[in-house]
Amino acid sequence: MRINFRVSNADIPDLLKRYVDKRLRFALSRFGPSVGDISVTVHGIAGRAGESKCHITTKVLPFGEITIQESGPDLFAAIDRATGRLGRRFGDELERIQQMRRGRESIRIAA
Repeated sequence: MRINFRVSNADIPDLLKRYVDKRLRFALSRFGPSVGDISVTVHGIAGRAGESKCHITTKVLPFGEITIQESGPDLFAAIDRATGRLGRRFGDELERIQQMRRGRESIRIAA
């Protein structure tokens, strides 16, 4: 899992990088080799009022891509919601891919 991280308008980029890395590894580690490159963009000022945004894009191997965007007044809460949603969507996408494969195999057996 390779993470490309971009921070704008944040006072504590090193802390944010470590926090996002920890949250992504927690959300995606169970999917192992199915996780491709991850791109994270964080915009906002931690600890200050205003609109904070977290945008995450990841590849689902062997094909596919998932994009999640969360925003809110608390930057860390937006990161938590985005990584949580990403983990759930990743599992759903892998399940969808497995269902497609099962469907193809049953057609081959019947023919």
